[in-house]
Amino acid sequence: MQDLTQGHVSRQVLTMAAPIAIGMVFQTLYFLIDLYFVGRIGDDAIAGVSTAGNITFVVMALTQVLAVGTVALVSHAVGRRDLADANLVFNQSLSLAAIVGVTALVAGYALTPVYMHYMAADAATAAAGKTYLAWYLPGLALQFAIVGMASALRGTGIVKPTMLVQVLTVVINAALAPILIGGWGTGRPLGVAGAGLASTLAIVIGVIVLMFYFHRLEHTVAVNRALLPMQFTQVRRILKVGLPSGAEFLLMFVNMAVIYAVIARFGSEAQAGFGIGQRVMQSMFLPVMAVAFAAAPIAGQNFGAGNHDRVRATFKFAALFGGSLMLVMSIACHIAPAKLIAGFTSEASVIGIGAEFLKFISWNFVASALIFTCSGMFQALGNTVPALLSGASRLLTFVLPLLLISRLPGFELHHVWWLSVGTTTLQALFSLWLLRREFRLRLHAAGAQPDVMLSTVTK
Repeated sequence: MQDLTQGHVSRQVLTMAAPIAIGMVFQTLYFLIDLYFVGRIGDDAIAGVSTAGNITFVVMALTQVLAVGTVALVSHAVGRRDLADANLVFNQSLSLAAIVGVTALVAGYALTPVYMHYMAADAATAAAGKTYLAWYLPGLALQFAIVGMASALRGTGIVKPTMLVQVLTVVINAALAPILIGGWGTGRPLGVAGAGLASTLAIVIGVIVLMFYFHRLEHTVAVNRALLPMQFTQVRRILKVGLPSGAEFLLMFVNMAVIYAVIARFGSEAQAGFGIGQRVMQSMFLPVMAVAFAAAPIAGQNFGAGNHDRVRATFKFAALFGGSLMLVMSIACHIAPAKLIAGFTSEASVIGIGAEFLKFISWNFVASALIFTCSGMFQALGNTVPALLSGASRLLTFVLPLLLISRLPGFELHHVWWLSVGTTTLQALFSLWLLRREFRLRLHAAGAQPDVMLSTVTK
């Protein structure tokens, strides 16, 4: 266990964010490695895997319920020095992970054909997506076990074991991908099926290693058979914090699904270009997401300990540092967007679409950093409803207008990207206003002084 209620906040954020970022980078390499080798098969394969990969937003939504609820409650318990409650929350999260994981696996196999039928640009793209998911869904289901264990560790201030496991699984995936996808050394390429199988096998090994770590080395929170049977009161505590955050991620899936459906009229090249650009953008978001993920348990422990000034200081540093990082990423996307796409495909039309996407969408990088940071702070305070409200605002400002303008004559792809930029900026301002309100309700009443930065930004 690491005490995050003492010491320099900025140093703690960066110390925790570094291994989280490394782990997330390697986690994202799952998709980039698959995309690289699948890109050698053709545009239909790229579009199919990219469209199918959007299903991961649903899984992320479900794992987010587990992760946010566990991190918040464990960090609060650690801040109060109540290790018994931290252990209870951890064991209940493991049981919940098992149930939800099995349910997600069954639902995934049942709904994949319907999803690909409506989202894919053509039959070849749909077939590639269904094949990929058939082999990748078991790995996605096992993610719940990893998330349950990793979230409990993060709540106690420990992040390195999770990072090491993520690095290991990506190395394994990188080794298996060319063998299973391209048939290197075997002469039997499995194509997109190999991409899904390589990821699933790597995740299986990751689960085994992380379970071994908990069994032999972890002492603050540990598996206790007596605490594993589901307790409705405890599950409700986890869900109360986690469900709004999970719904927020589910709204991201809705946004992505609508984009894929709208741009399907432009062909598989458009879906492939957007898919690659989206993955490159997500990889650029990793540093600021790591900062937000680190800020959540730090602010959470201090909130549990009643150190409200440190909660505000955590937000201020995370927002400024994260925003600065994304400003640098935005400049990179304006300087050489095509080079960032060309590594995954040689098709000029796909590169052009992906590059255009990055150049336009990079205007909202700083706003996205603020949204991520606010979301992390809502998690730390144990109230994620404001984050859900922020995400839901995009249904009104982005999804509905997009569906309307897509029916107009002269509709082009860049209209989608500009609409996204404008609505993301509005969402960032809304998130800051909601966080300022939450600070007033939960911190100022307890004696903390109003935060100058929030007051300035939201005026």
